[in-house]
Amino acid sequence: MTEGQEAAAQAVETAVEAAGNWARAGRHAGVAGAAIGVVAAGAAAGVAIERMTVGRGMRRRARLALDAAGPYGTLRGTPGAAIAEDGTELYYEVDEPGVETGRPEKDDGKGRNGKGGKADRSAKPVRGKEARAAQEAQGGLRKRLSAALGRRGTAPTVVFSHGYCLSQDSWHFQRSALRGVVRTVHWDQRSHGRSSRGHGQIDGTEPVTIDLLGRDLKAVLDAAVPEGPIVLVGHSMGGMTVMALADQFPEYVAERVVGVALIGTSAGRLSEVGFGLPSMGVKAFHWLAPGVLRALGWQREIVERGRRATADLFAGLIKRYSFGTPEKVDPGIARFGERLIEATPIDVVAEFFPAFAVHDKTEALVAYDAVPALVLAGESDLITPADHSQAIAEVLPDAELVCVPGAGHLVMLERPELVNEHLVSLVERAGAAARSSRHARA
Repeated sequence: MTEGQEAAAQAVETAVEAAGNWARAGRHAGVAGAAIGVVAAGAAAGVAIERMTVGRGMRRRARLALDAAGPYGTLRGTPGAAIAEDGTELYYEVDEPGVETGRPEKDDGKGRNGKGGKADRSAKPVRGKEARAAQEAQGGLRKRLSAALGRRGTAPTVVFSHGYCLSQDSWHFQRSALRGVVRTVHWDQRSHGRSSRGHGQIDGTEPVTIDLLGRDLKAVLDAAVPEGPIVLVGHSMGGMTVMALADQFPEYVAERVVGVALIGTSAGRLSEVGFGLPSMGVKAFHWLAPGVLRALGWQREIVERGRRATADLFAGLIKRYSFGTPEKVDPGIARFGERLIEATPIDVVAEFFPAFAVHDKTEALVAYDAVPALVLAGESDLITPADHSQAIAEVLPDAELVCVPGAGHLVMLERPELVNEHLVSLVERAGAAARSSRHARA
């Protein structure tokens, strides 16, 4: 048998293995479980070409090398904890102006939901022409922002809310760009990253809702930003969280928020999203997905073993739904995105998913009509399509609308320089608006 034939056979073997793992995990979902198996098989077949040229051992070693060498997600700040209404501990970190290197963190092997993590390698030298150019551009943005904001006491605090199945580390490039220049707060949504599992979800007393996440954000703001102007930045589910804050605390938003960035997010109609599937498969997906995920959540151990056994399959799926042009994304960044998503247990995925179908915060958006706003999306986003951002911009006619050609859902990782440029511009405008408001009150 030739090397190519062996690779193809291996791909088929993985397809069968994936289908079996997922079908067994979803056996309580009946037809839904079988559907997951079929999808897994088809997706596994899609990695056959890669397997024809790169062996399994080499791919595994490459992933380990990227994990060890990549500096992404290693920035750390001063830790804190806010307590949600149901007692859930919400982990956050603060980067203060004038402090460019955070508290190094020892790699204690705890991973997600532990207080440990990889050591801070933010001072690691940058290699390559493109990397040096990006660093120089970032330095220029920092100087520009520092000059625009003036006295630190008058500058806003920028608060970042991450998306579904991610963590605060997904803002690595934006955190790096603002680091030491403006005060920033980065937090992990309940059951994600280093925050605790949702107490209301563990004991079954409360399902996850977008409104609940909005109240979580309010708890973080009360703990981490007790005074002063605030710029809110949200990606995907984080943007929905920002909308839920305005829906439930409009007076607070009017008093404290001086700017908002809504990146790759939606104000509603998520039950209509097709995820790049054929039209006939969209309704079936929305009908089957909640039950499938719930069944998989009941079989967490089996599913997690299946995810590890079919790492190549998941890498392909994650790239497809994370990046608009995955072939052009730095392998280290692509692997970083995989690690963020892999760290979210399947039962957490299942707990959060139903909340999106009923999410509708279009009317709440008007709370941000009076402040500088940025609405940014990747034109090739399959999760929250760009037309959802365009709909948001129609409610916020004075917002800056940016649709990034070729970019996907994780646009802040795929096109960080462009996102940073627009984010710095927003903070500049928000700082000026805050100063004007303060002078008017005086």
